[in-house]
Amino acid sequence: MHQTNRKRTSILVGPWGGNVGDSWDDGSIYHGVREITLAYGSCIDSIHVVYDNNGKPVTVNKHGGTGGDGTVKITLDYPEEFLVSLRGYYGNHRNSTVIKSLMFKSNRRTYGPFGREGGTPFKLTIESGSVVGFMGRSGWYIDSIGFYISHPPLPPPPPPPPATSATTPKRLQAFQRKLHRLATTGSK
Repeated sequence: MHQTNRKRTSILVGPWGGNVGDSWDDGSIYHGVREITLAYGSCIDSIHVVYDNNGKPVTVNKHGGTGGDGTVKITLDYPEEFLVSLRGYYGNHRNSTVIKSLMFKSNRRTYGPFGREGGTPFKLTIESGSVVGFMGRSGWYIDSIGFYISHPPLPPPPPPPPATSATTPKRLQAFQRKLHRLATTGSK
């Protein structure tokens, strides 16, 4: 089961795509992704995400324009289902570099691809953790996109083994023998 209540660390991967449009950043403060709505056609026109914040849905602003020939709503069965891989293409569209297509893969199924594949590919595969945020640039389209990846914290190191005669330095062993002799001769 995907853990949502442990402290985690996040890293930003990307962005991929162009450098025009307004910068946006949903941040890495959320625990996961519950829902993604995409408008798309020959490229990704907009993205609208619903995140999870301690078991409560949080809807952020839509990023991108109002166009698109199709719309899809991806609803994850959060917290049991979470994003573990994303891939897509970016390339030229109306004399600008934009995100051409996106495909999402959860630990349960694959969604997409949406848009038109072609151009420069990019791919993100997460070995441990999941996507917890998106960022990028947008105007009429999604010009670029990046992802915040949350990794569960590493488990604490195991405690050192108790001192035994096999792991105790020789001086300490000699001191322990002297104490033992003193204790046994003092009690006689």
